[in-house]
Amino acid sequence: MKNSGFKAIKIYLRALIISTCVASGSVLAQTLALPKNLIQYNSPEGEKLLIESKAKEDFFPLSTQFVTQNNQAYCGVASSVMVLNSLQIPAPEAPQYSPFHVFTQENFFNNPATRKVLDPSVVARQGMTLDQLGQLLATYNVNVKIYHAADISLKDFRKLVSEDLKQPNNFVIVNYLRKEIGEEKGGHISPLGAYNEQTDRFLILDVSRYKYPPVWVKAADLWKAMATVDTASGKTRGFVFVSRN
Repeated sequence: MKNSGFKAIKIYLRALIISTCVASGSVLAQTLALPKNLIQYNSPEGEKLLIESKAKEDFFPLSTQFVTQNNQAYCGVASSVMVLNSLQIPAPEAPQYSPFHVFTQENFFNNPATRKVLDPSVVARQGMTLDQLGQLLATYNVNVKIYHAADISLKDFRKLVSEDLKQPNNFVIVNYLRKEIGEEKGGHISPLGAYNEQTDRFLILDVSRYKYPPVWVKAADLWKAMATVDTASGKTRGFVFVSRN
C-alpha cells in the first residue's frame, strides 16, 4: 500500500509539472547543462526530494502559476506575477484574456504606483535590485519583508525560510548570483518552492525556463550566492517574504 501511494504521488507530480508547462506557453525541451552540485527537479532524485519534503506549502500554488520570464531581464517581474496570482491578490483585467482578471508580465506595471518605483523600460534593460523588487510588490497592498544576506546568517536564513515554506499564503523570492551555485553568469530572481531537511536543499522554481530547469540547491550555496554584492545597488542580494495584508 505504501509503495502504491508513493507511485500515485509521483505520477501526480509529473502530470502537474507537464500541465503547468503547457498552460504557461510551451514545453521547453532543452536547457543548459546543470553542474553536479544541483539536482534537477524532474529527475528521479529531484522528485523524491519533493515527495519527502515537509516544507512544500508554496510548491503547489506556485506551480499552477509558473511562468517563463518574457525577456532576459524580467525575472523579477515573472516572479512577482507568480506570487501575486498565488496569493489571489485582486488583479487587473488582462486584455488577452478579457474579461478575466489575472496578473501578467504585461499588466504588472499598469499600477501607477508601480511605475513610480521603476519604469518597465528600465527593468527590460537592466532588471531590478532586491529593494526595488520589494518596493514594486508593496504597491499591490501585500506585506513585504526584505532581507539582505549581509544582515542575516546562514543559520537564520535556513530557519526563517524553511519555516515559511511550511506555512500557506506566504511566499519567498530569492535574489542570487548564478555563478555562485555553478550556473552561468549574473544576478537572478526566482521564487522558492520547497525545502528538504534531510539534504538541506531548497527548490528554486527558476523563471528563466529557456535556460535552466527548477533545481534543488544546497542552503549554504544559495546563501553564498545571495551574499554577493549587486553593483547596481551596492548592497548584497538576499530574499523577500511576501504575504497577504
